[in-house]
Amino acid sequence: MNIMRHDPSRGEPDRSPIFIGEVTRQSFATDDTAELLRVNSVTFRNGARNRLHHHAVDQVLIVTHGRGYIATETERFEIEAGDVVLIPAGEPHWHGAQPGDEMTHFSILTPGQLTIDEADEAPASAT
Repeated sequence: MNIMRHDPSRGEPDRSPIFIGEVTRQSFATDDTAELLRVNSVTFRNGARNRLHHHAVDQVLIVTHGRGYIATETERFEIEAGDVVLIPAGEPHWHGAQPGDEMTHFSILTPGQLTIDEADEAPASAT
């Protein structure tokens, strides 16, 4: 058993190619520490987001702070602290903070391939 404290201020900068803008990550369960689960807290600063992508497995996002968006190729929805989003395996999507705001969420999924989709068009309009 391992007890950890969620503290977004302790997040490490994440400059992965999937991200646009300033993003930090605090990892709790990674491929190196857990066999069947990956859990990360991701903070998107001032409108930062990730590129359109999809996972080979289902993903759960739990928003813990701020306001942001979750979007597919055709729809965009506002999300805020307290919202829980289930993204089915294979569904192209992106998520991030609203401009002028930041957003922190937990990302929970089992190990599996992440694919950044070739066409990362401008974000879908709000629905």
